[in-house]
Amino acid sequence: MLLVPFIKANKDEVIKRLAVKNFHNTPLIDQVLELDELRKSIQQQLDELLAEANTLAKQIGQLFKEGKADEASALKERNSEIKEKSKELNQQLTTTKDQLNEKLVEIPNLPHESVPPGKQASDNIKVHQEGAIPQLSAKAVPHWDLITKYDLIDFELGNKVTGAGFPFYKGKGARLQRALINFFLDEAIKAGYQEVQPPLMVNEASAYGTGQLPDKEGQMYTIGADKLYMIPTAEVPVTNIFRDVILQEKELPVKTTAYSSCFRREAGSWGKHVRGLNRLHQFDKVEIVQVVNPDNSYQTLEEMKAHVASLLQKLELPFRILKLCGGDMSFTSALTYDFEVYSAAQQMWLEVSSVSNFESFQANRMKLRFKDSNGQTNLAHTLNGSALALPRIVAALLENNQTDDGINIPKALQAYTGFDRIG
Repeated sequence: MLLVPFIKANKDEVIKRLAVKNFHNTPLIDQVLELDELRKSIQQQLDELLAEANTLAKQIGQLFKEGKADEASALKERNSEIKEKSKELNQQLTTTKDQLNEKLVEIPNLPHESVPPGKQASDNIKVHQEGAIPQLSAKAVPHWDLITKYDLIDFELGNKVTGAGFPFYKGKGARLQRALINFFLDEAIKAGYQEVQPPLMVNEASAYGTGQLPDKEGQMYTIGADKLYMIPTAEVPVTNIFRDVILQEKELPVKTTAYSSCFRREAGSWGKHVRGLNRLHQFDKVEIVQVVNPDNSYQTLEEMKAHVASLLQKLELPFRILKLCGGDMSFTSALTYDFEVYSAAQQMWLEVSSVSNFESFQANRMKLRFKDSNGQTNLAHTLNGSALALPRIVAALLENNQTDDGINIPKALQAYTGFDRIG
C-alpha cells in the first residue's frame, strides 16, 4: 500500500509511473487525497476540542475550590457539549479512515523506473538465456505421455478423489517430487535461508497483508465457515511472520525459506499450454522470502535472481530470464523477473519462477518496520521468489532427459532420488 504523504508530494510522478502498469484511474488518486484532507480536518477539530476540554477541566476544578459552584456548573454544561461533539467527530474520523483505506488498497504498487511499458507477456524483455536446447529423437513425447508410460502420476485418480488439477504422484514420480523439494530446501539453507514449515491456511489479515486481498480473492480457495484461505504460495504465511513486528536494523536481512503445497483457483482453458503438469490447482513449491533494509533491496533482488539461476544450472535445464513489463506485473510488485525453462517435447517455454521486489508496499500493509541505528522507525522492504515451483520443472526434466528406453535423472538429484534413471 502506498503512503499518502508520498502520493501527495509526488502526485504527478505517481500517476505517470502507475500508467506503466496500465493503471489510469486519476480520480481515485484525487479521492485518496481529498479523504486525507478530510481526515486531517476532523482530527484537527478533535484536537482543538480536547485542548478546550482540558482547559475547562482545570477551570472547573479551580471554581469549585473557590466555591463558585454556579460558574463551575455552567462550564460543565459546555464540557458535556464537547463530549457529545467529540463522540460525533470520532465516528466521522473512523468512517473517513475506513473510506481512505478502502481507496488506498485499490491503488497498485508503483513499478520501478526500469520496468518497461507494455500490456501483455509478449511485451516482456529477455535479459538472459543459457543452456543448450535439447535435440530429441523422433520418438520423443510430451510429459503427459511419459507419466502414463512410466506410471508416475495419476490424473484420473486425482479427478476421482478431488477434481481436475489435483493429481496423485506415484512410485518414482512421488520420489522425484520429494527429491526436488529436499534439493531446493538444502540449496536455500546453504544460501543462508532459515527453513520454516508454515500453515497451509491463513486468515484474512494475512491475505490482506501480502496483497492477495482484495485483489486476488477470486483466485483463492476459501474455508467459508472459518474465514480462512488456502495459501496460493508460501509467500503469504512466511511474510506474515513479520506482520506488526519492529525489527532491529542489525537483524536485517531476514532470510526465510519454506516448502508448501499451493492452491489456486485459476480459470481453466484448452490447449497444451495447460495440459498435464502445465497448470494445476494444487502443486508443490519451495519459496524464498527476504526482509531487508530499503538501501539493499535491489542488490538483494539480484542475489535472489542468481540463486534461482543456480538451481536451474544444477538441474541442467535451459532457461531464460524475463523482466516483466508493467502490464504483466502483479498488483503488489515493483519489479519482477520471471524464469522460464524450455520444454523440448512441447517446444515451448514454461514459467517456473517469479522473483520480485515489493519495496515497502507489503510492509506498509503489514506494519513491518525496523529501527535504524539512530532509533528511527522505518518501513522494511520485502522480496520473494519461487525456488522453485515443481510441476513445470518436472515436466521439463521428464521431456528433456527422455531417451528411447527411459528418462535420465540429472546428477544433482541422484543422491536425493536414490536412482539415476526412470524406466
